[in-house]
Amino acid sequence: MKNVFSNIRLPWLIFTLLVFSSLVKLGLWQSDRAIEKETRLNSIAQLSQTAAMSLPEILKLPLNEINDYPIQLNGAFESDVLFLLDNQTNKGQLGYRVYQIFTGDGHSVLVNLGWVLGSINRAEIPDIKPITGTFKINGHIRLQDKGILLMEQNFTDISWPLRIQQIEIDKLSAVVNEELLPFIVYVNKDEELGYKKNWQPIVMPPEKHQAYAFQWFSLAIAWLILMLWASIKFNRTDHDSNE
Repeated sequence: MKNVFSNIRLPWLIFTLLVFSSLVKLGLWQSDRAIEKETRLNSIAQLSQTAAMSLPEILKLPLNEINDYPIQLNGAFESDVLFLLDNQTNKGQLGYRVYQIFTGDGHSVLVNLGWVLGSINRAEIPDIKPITGTFKINGHIRLQDKGILLMEQNFTDISWPLRIQQIEIDKLSAVVNEELLPFIVYVNKDEELGYKKNWQPIVMPPEKHQAYAFQWFSLAIAWLILMLWASIKFNRTDHDSNE
């Protein structure tokens, strides 16, 4: 009997440690995310105190270092192109984010102009007219995170404004047949140009990641205590049955 139970305890131990280590890893991942978010918020606060850079100045910097940098664009909007990013909410209302191409200093860049309300009828697209004319725009740079795309975007039947499910700059470049810079400019909230500017640089604050980390660590400890209790009870039952 003892040999049988000894064989059972090893898988039990392995299973316990696997679950425990998985819970700890999840806690560490959330802790790392909290540190990343805190670092970015501090960087944004520092950058907000600096003067906006021109597009040529920005392009001299490494791409991975320009996220959240303030920028001033001088040029004109392309009047025949307008993208509407689908499934964007504002206070529980479903709508779109409006993107338009801005050309200046020999380059074209996608500009986020803000949020507009959508219709319950999916066949209806907001009647948004492209902005025309030359402007001096103050904004900040965002490097685009590639999210989960449930269905691949295939732009075969194109009509403007074009509804899109995700910002894929390479595909949008192919649609308009011109090279777009590999980042997006978000118009500053105090600019009159554009629509409702309800974006946040960080959706989930560091405090929430810290709370999730605490939960995962707590679950790991609770799991370990539970398995220790079960092991002790099992050993006592085994001992009593052998007497």
